[in-house]
Amino acid sequence: MSVVNLQEVHDFLVEVAHQAGEMITAAVPTAASSGTKKNSADLVTETDRAVEKMVSTRLQERYPDFLFMGEETYKEGDALTDKPTFVVDPIDGTNNFFHRHNYVCVSLGLAIEKKPAVGVVFNPYTNTLYTGIKGKGSYLTDATHKHARLPLREPEAFQDLTHCLVAVEWGSDRDGNDYEVKCNTFRALAGSKESGGAMVHGLRSLGSAELNLCGVASGALDMYWENGCWAWDVCAGWVILEEAGGRMVGSHPGDWKPKLDQRRYFAVRGGERQESIIEEFWGHVKGRVQVGYDGVTAAS
Repeated sequence: MSVVNLQEVHDFLVEVAHQAGEMITAAVPTAASSGTKKNSADLVTETDRAVEKMVSTRLQERYPDFLFMGEETYKEGDALTDKPTFVVDPIDGTNNFFHRHNYVCVSLGLAIEKKPAVGVVFNPYTNTLYTGIKGKGSYLTDATHKHARLPLREPEAFQDLTHCLVAVEWGSDRDGNDYEVKCNTFRALAGSKESGGAMVHGLRSLGSAELNLCGVASGALDMYWENGCWAWDVCAGWVILEEAGGRMVGSHPGDWKPKLDQRRYFAVRGGERQESIIEEFWGHVKGRVQVGYDGVTAAS
């Protein structure tokens, strides 16, 4: 990473994110300007495509030797390499965007040697900016916080899951093995101790993977368990999370060293007893998802 000026990349990504934000807030999504990819829960809008085109054009003009991976131009079989690669989601939270729910962001990440190095996550509706640079910390800038270092408060030591607020997402696949694993895991997390559950404080399904990761980084959420999303859904937030003392592991038990593109993730905020709470959570995962991969499954 030393040959790439990460601060310079960060500053340019912030500029591009604000330009993308102006495009998003100016758009009026309608059924006529939207479509689906996989099914009715997997929306794409003209704004997604327009924002990605603008972002990719600006990035490739400024950094012609860097590769680009974006949600709307990704083709099956495209793979991350060790080369510096911009990993971009033009609108993370498209369903929210379509319904005019403001939990939406543009997500701009840079991966080097397949590892997240720079992350910029910007919610243009709330004018909330999260940023992170590997080795230099992560920050929140909004109306209340003027470039405040994350986490926003000294993280408390973990006790057990009964004290945790957990983010989860349903995803667009609503049947089959992975849907059953999710439903059974959610039930186990929310269920009472008497029924064998974890009795967590609550489950939150907010609709943006990157903003969920930033919520964990800030300390507003304790953890986020996800299966089925993509590298562009986590790259930027991954940097922000780790620079705030949080940790990304895999969604399955024993997966301590996840890959950026493996599609199975579990993010946990900073704090003492972090590994203990990870293992306690893994004990409530009911089954194995099929989408993606992890080192534990590959070795078994």
